[in-house]
Amino acid sequence: MTSTKQPHIEIRRADRPGDLGWVVMAHGEVYDEQFGWNTDFETLVARIVADYATDHDPSREAAWIAEVDGVRAGSIFLVAGDEPAVAKLRILLVTPAARGLGLGTRLVDECLAFARRAGYRTVTLWTNDNLTSARKIYQSYGFTLVEENPHRSFGHDLVGQTWTLDLA
Repeated sequence: MTSTKQPHIEIRRADRPGDLGWVVMAHGEVYDEQFGWNTDFETLVARIVADYATDHDPSREAAWIAEVDGVRAGSIFLVAGDEPAVAKLRILLVTPAARGLGLGTRLVDECLAFARRAGYRTVTLWTNDNLTSARKIYQSYGFTLVEENPHRSFGHDLVGQTWTLDLA
């Protein structure tokens, strides 16, 4: 008889020592492994994380870590946008070993619930068109594509996308 123990999944705030550094490292490693992106991407993630760490308003901005059996396996951030009623969903990641457990959906759900409680009316995000799994999650929540622009970043020719969600 084989045991099919379900993994213990926890979505928690990214407030423990090592969480923010893990977000940067995991993004760098995963995107290099999956897409061959260079350290310019890790630098972008490091900037986002550093800005959050040094100057975030806890009533309007938050970050979460997904853990599977006590091991970090995903992340997501919500930060204030350029307008008071607009938030930005940033740096969603689920590690390859933890995919298929619903972590991406749970992270986005937590992020959007916080955005609503914080009083945001709109959530925007920027991604690239080759990130199809994330895009499927965003579309399932009702995000709509509002802009696409080709660009050369992270050592590759990519198509950047801006998505938006009306929380009303």
